[in-house]
Amino acid sequence: MGYSLPVELLLGLYLGALTGVVPALVAWSLGFVFRYVTGVSLPGFAVVVLGVAIAGVQGGLLGLLEPPVVNSPIVVVGVIVVMLATQYAHAKGDAMGASFPRRIGLRRLREHRLSSDVIERVGRFGRVRVTVAGEIGDIEGYPPLSDDLRAKLREEEWTFPADLPLRELESRLADRLRTEHDFADVTVEIDATGTATVSAAPPEGSLSRRIPSNRRAVSVDTLVPTGLARGDEVAFTVADDEVTGTVLSAKTDSESTDDETAGDGESVSRAPTTTGGDGRVTVSVPRADATELLEDEPLKLRVRSRGRRSEFQLVNLLKQAGQQFRRMSIRAGSDLDGATLGETRVRDSYGVAILAVERDDDWTVAPHGTTVLADGDDLYVAGPRTALERFSEAVG
Repeated sequence: MGYSLPVELLLGLYLGALTGVVPALVAWSLGFVFRYVTGVSLPGFAVVVLGVAIAGVQGGLLGLLEPPVVNSPIVVVGVIVVMLATQYAHAKGDAMGASFPRRIGLRRLREHRLSSDVIERVGRFGRVRVTVAGEIGDIEGYPPLSDDLRAKLREEEWTFPADLPLRELESRLADRLRTEHDFADVTVEIDATGTATVSAAPPEGSLSRRIPSNRRAVSVDTLVPTGLARGDEVAFTVADDEVTGTVLSAKTDSESTDDETAGDGESVSRAPTTTGGDGRVTVSVPRADATELLEDEPLKLRVRSRGRRSEFQLVNLLKQAGQQFRRMSIRAGSDLDGATLGETRVRDSYGVAILAVERDDDWTVAPHGTTVLADGDDLYVAGPRTALERFSEAVG
């Protein structure tokens, strides 16, 4: 054709770009579909050969493969361009097929995030105020809530960090409601505007549910120390013996009913601890010690030291190191379902560490690499916040 070499190279690039569009689309589609459906990567060499064949057919149909063109460097350059484009498109399709969620539902689509309009710019991540909208629903199988409690819930609001996904916000609000109102059961749904839809079941015997079957609750009039709170371990001196128990509630004579540190469901706790003085303490004691504590007048009450809580020390150390820990549940079809810890290489791939695995109330602490993960397993994971977010996508 008489073209100079630079011109032929440019024509080759043009020919490759013109005939390589369709092979690139085919390569991307094959890579994505094959990886998404089977979980296995399609061999790149086969895709490149197929792409060159498609480009050849397409070039013939376009009338580009005339003898003068075939006998020049134009075709060589065009084939190289088609091969590179096909290989690149196949790699991108394969990567997207590996990361694309296999199950997409309404829950997944609304999981993350809050609308920017409801986020208050306070602190590093901001905060959101969650309120209850509409009527408070009842839970089937439980008695309905009282009108006063429904009205109180509609007037309340709760503040949470704005960087939390909606699912975590729902879990935290449900835990708050169980703690503050002692609900027997509660379900929460929060939309992107920070508005919650709540269904709840009323408390069922708050005091009786806190006592194991082999223990009894006993109320004792005694000198109550300042700062006593529910959950403290105390010991009563009775004759020549000592009876130990766990505080269920405590109240001094100088406090009103509303100041009780842990009521039996009849009043709301206003103060976390007692102010000290003569009063009454209700404790949970072993069944054998209950009679002794009732028949004999206790001489004095002593609060037993529990020492430093090692779990709080662990949390503090993790925070100092810039680490967090979360509980995550494996779902069917996720990347970890059916794989062993050794195969997943969690630490190398995601930058997190699995501290423990819980399955059917059976715990495995510091699991080995041969531990097989399955749908429904609860993982206790530690790592940086961003790494935990990435890992939660693989788990869920």
